[in-house]
Amino acid sequence: MSTVTADQLLATPASELAQGSAETLLQLKTRATEWLASAKAVDSHIDHALSLRYAEQAHQLRLAAGKDTGVVHFDDGTVRITAELPKKVEWDQAQLRDITRRIAAGGEDPGEYVEIGYRVAEGKYNAWPETLRQAFAPARTLKTGKPTFRLSLVKE
Repeated sequence: MSTVTADQLLATPASELAQGSAETLLQLKTRATEWLASAKAVDSHIDHALSLRYAEQAHQLRLAAGKDTGVVHFDDGTVRITAELPKKVEWDQAQLRDITRRIAAGGEDPGEYVEIGYRVAEGKYNAWPETLRQAFAPARTLKTGKPTFRLSLVKE
């Protein structure tokens, strides 16, 4: 199974794979992890090459358009290049908390200006006394994520 290709593996029904030995499943999972790592490395390498080739031209086009971020389009021969430099805005949470308190103290609704959310860390929730957990329980919904399985050889 170590010489199986991705196409061959994908053509094999999962029900058939499930009938294989645990060792075979371990080998396939290891191979898939290697493929993924390799594909990510290749993708990153190509992205670096694209950046080396087009970043300055995209920067100049953004400057000419009077913007620091966003999308610009240009052609390189018969290939249309779309270069995007997204904004990544981060807000200081402590300062926002102070500002929203001042807004509320002024008689206005801070919800008109900012999105306010509440979160409870699961570790803290589990450490609370039962009476406190009971008060919060109706607001808590437990959902599960995608199951994962890790395979390794048993040390003999």
